[in-house]
Amino acid sequence: MSERFFLYDDTVDTQTRFVSFMGENQRYDLAMIQSDRYYGKLVVLNILSNRFAIIGRDDLDEPGYIEHAFQLSEEEAEELRSFLYEIV
Repeated sequence: MSERFFLYDDTVDTQTRFVSFMGENQRYDLAMIQSDRYYGKLVVLNILSNRFAIIGRDDLDEPGYIEHAFQLSEEEAEELRSFLYEIV
């Protein structure tokens, strides 16, 4: 068996916020993790769909990014995007 080669193995302090809300089309159960990594962006986890993305304001402005990352329709993604604009 070969030795494991780590690129990094760090423990960092994070701030995690859990939010659940009902949109017009579906329920959103999210965990948003903030740390000193990822250039100030949030790691956003959709607990119901087991999908996540690293999101900053620039990603919210990118057409189709939220739809692709969370496998949402355009209408569903707009609900999520609207919420994320408030916190990012």
